[in-house]
Amino acid sequence: QVQLVESGGGLVQAGGSLRLSCAASASIFSISTMGWYRQAPGKQRELVATITSGDSTNYADSVKGRFTISRDNAKNTVYLQMNSLKPEDTAVYYCNAKSVTFRLNYWGQGTQVTVSS
Repeated sequence: QVQLVESGGGLVQAGGSLRLSCAASASIFSISTMGWYRQAPGKQRELVATITSGDSTNYADSVKGRFTISRDNAKNTVYLQMNSLKPEDTAVYYCNAKSVTFRLNYWGQGTQVTVSS
């Protein structure tokens, strides 16, 4: 059974940092583009950052220079280091594993990030 298990969310003051982790099933991790998305109340889910199996990264303009996505292939884990957090970063953050080639698209359960002003 494929699983994506997120951790690391919480409450932080503006300007602070958090690191999110997403542990994925080994069967999908190595072949997937891993990503982080977020959904704020009343808003649509939006892309935050992605990283391919070849370590190519992509970021939303709103987080460039503040967030860093990385992956540890030995641990089947993707990370999102979030620095200089702003209240507008408050959202539920979701981990995603996607492979167009293998027709895969899996989501984690989400982890809440709250940034207080």
